Order: sequence, then C-alpha cells, then structure tokens
Amino acid sequence: MATQLAIDGGEPVRVEPFPHWPQWNDDERAALHAVLDTGEWWSIGGQQVEAFAREFAAAHDAAHGVCCTNGSAALEICLRAVGIQWGDEVITTSYSFIATANAALLVGAVPRFADVLPDTWNLDPTQVEALITPRTRAIIAVHIGGEPADLDALGRIAREHELVLIEDAAQAHGAAWRGRRVGALGDMGTFSFQNSKNITAGEGGLILCDSPDWYERCWSVVNVGRRPNGGWYEHIGLASNYRLTEWQAAVLRVQLPRLLAQNAQRQRSAAFLAADLAQIGGLSVIPGDPRVTDNAYHLLKLRYDPEAFGGRSADEFVRAIRAEGIPIGRGYPAPFGEEAMIQREVARICARLGLAIPDDGPWPVCTEVCANGLWLLHSALLSAESDLEDILAAVAKVKTAWTS
Repeated sequence: MATQLAIDGGEPVRVEPFPHWPQWNDDERAALHAVLDTGEWWSIGGQQVEAFAREFAAAHDAAHGVCCTNGSAALEICLRAVGIQWGDEVITTSYSFIATANAALLVGAVPRFADVLPDTWNLDPTQVEALITPRTRAIIAVHIGGEPADLDALGRIAREHELVLIEDAAQAHGAAWRGRRVGALGDMGTFSFQNSKNITAGEGGLILCDSPDWYERCWSVVNVGRRPNGGWYEHIGLASNYRLTEWQAAVLRVQLPRLLAQNAQRQRSAAFLAADLAQIGGLSVIPGDPRVTDNAYHLLKLRYDPEAFGGRSADEFVRAIRAEGIPIGRGYPAPFGEEAMIQREVARICARLGLAIPDDGPWPVCTEVCANGLWLLHSALLSAESDLEDILAAVAKVKTAWTS
C-alpha cells in the first residue's frame, strides 16, 4: 500500500461509505401507513405511544415507561418530577452532551461537575461524593457512549445521602450492568431517540422507572400537569406538553426488536477492532468496566496517543484519517465547567440567590479525554469485518507515514 496520505494527495484507503444511519425497511413504512389510516395521530386516543412505553420498559427490566418529546426534555422532566428548585444542586459528569447540564440550569439548579474515570470516561464516584453539600438533591449519571456508569457505587452514594439517582441513558439503549438493563437501576432513567441514536424516530425520548410514584409524577409533567386517569381540565401541577406522537412511537416499535441483535454485532466489531488496534499501537479502545454485561456501543471510545504518531495532535490525526475515508471524529471539546455558557448561567443563578459560585475543577482526566479522546459512531460497527479492516489499514497507514 502506498504510504502517501490522502490528505497529502495520495489515494485514500476507502472510498465507499460506511453504513448509513438511520436504517429502515418496509416495517417502518407499514407502521407509518397504519397510523395514517387510524386517524389518531397523537397519543390521546392513539395506541402506539402507550404500547411503545410498555414494550421498551419490558425490554429494559423496568416497571414503567413514559414517552416524551426528546432525551433533553426527559432529563428536565425528571428534575421537575423530583421538585428541584432554584439553588438546589445536581451533581453530574464533566463529560457529556450539553443537555445534561442544561436540564439542571433550566429548572434553576446549579450543576456540579465531577471528573471521570480514565477507563470508562464515566463519573468517578469518589469525586461525586466529595461534591455533596446540604443543597445537593440529585445525581445524573451519564452512560457515556453506551457503557453504564458505576451504578453500584453511585447507587450506594445516593442512598446514603438521600439523593435521587437519574440515569442519563441517552446513548445506552439495551445496555446492561451486572446482567440488568439500564434505565431503572437508579430512581429514573432517560433515553433519547434522536437521529443518531441506536434506535431512532428522528427525535423522541422516554423515561423509565420502577416506582409508581415517579411514574405518576413524570407522566403528569409530560401531560400539562394532569393526573393519570384524572379529569381533562384537572391540573395538579405546573407543567408543559412534552408528548410523543403516534408516528414516532410506531417507528420506534418496529425498531426495538432489532436492537439487541444490532448491539451484539456492535460488540463483536468493537472486540475485533480493539484486538487489532492493540497490535498497531497508538490508538486504543478504552478498557471499560468488567461489570458491564452489555455495552450498547453508541460510540466506540478511542484513546489517541500523540507520541505514537510522531507528536501529531488528535486534530491532525482526525483530519488525516477522515481523508482516508474513515469516519473517526473528535468528542466533546472541553469539560463542562469550562463552557462559557454554563459558567454564565451558573453565575446568574448564584447571583440571584446570593450564593457563592462553586469551583469544582480541575478535571484532569476529563481534560485529557477532551484532548485525546476520539469516537467511532455505532453505525460503522454494523459493517462487515472486511470494512473494519479498512479502519485498521488506515490507522496503520497514517502511523507509518508520520513515524517513518
């Protein structure tokens, strides 16, 4: 193989695209036509939303499911169901999508950010416990990339300090911790069905729980403050309309039965890449937690070692590898606590309430992950082994070109 990189004018390793996402077939088409023909396009009077909530809950070992507009709203709904108020504190990870922090800010709470563990990029429980104050009300544990966080330690901390534990499982459909599906291992768990997710309707969200009390509270927040089985104009709490449509639920219902088989393929692909990348050196799949019995692999989390690639930065590597036709990309750019918008909103809330602005940093592990952590999206893991070999060939090609 020629060693001249595609970014320098050479021939790329791969010109064919990796599998497109989302994927669909005639099942989705038939489901949409069926909803059209019923004339019931919203969940009030329809059947698809409630059926999907039941089926998704059953598939995740949970007693109850509540559908909603999206995963971002699901987090906010949980915090409103808890009764989080202005000035309350919510501890979460320093490494996640902005919605995790936004949920706290949107209800007037102060998010507190803990560092992550180097082998999972998930919450470090020791850091979480160190951040607890008398104002702390909840912990949001993100299952980043589809790998469950340490629910044993975080569950213990939540119980001992009488805190609500919310799982942000937006990327973790079908994932399992010690043999049990995520979502109801804490008090509540939230899922996203946004376009990139392992099952998707373009948008959509869902909340899982075992407690009938949390179910009724979340259901009420989703349904303009109504009471389950109550009157149409009986509003017991301040809330908005976060309902999912029948169209979305119908699409999600036909995708759910495919999930575990697709996740199994993602797991096989991740293991294949991990073994061969270890032989190349310099780009490695992070080890993960052995207590995770099913990783959803929404993201294959990769650690880049600049020294192994002649001192080239992660940004340079991403530009070079993408030119070779490989869709590896950068992750989140900075720890949450360094985001200007978050700093501004935290300062606004604290100023309004006369509170000191918390200083949670530094986050050395998260900072390193932001600098050298890379992602491969789950759809690429649905490729044939011959396609995965192109990923390995491209990594080896770039390394050879930069170190010869």
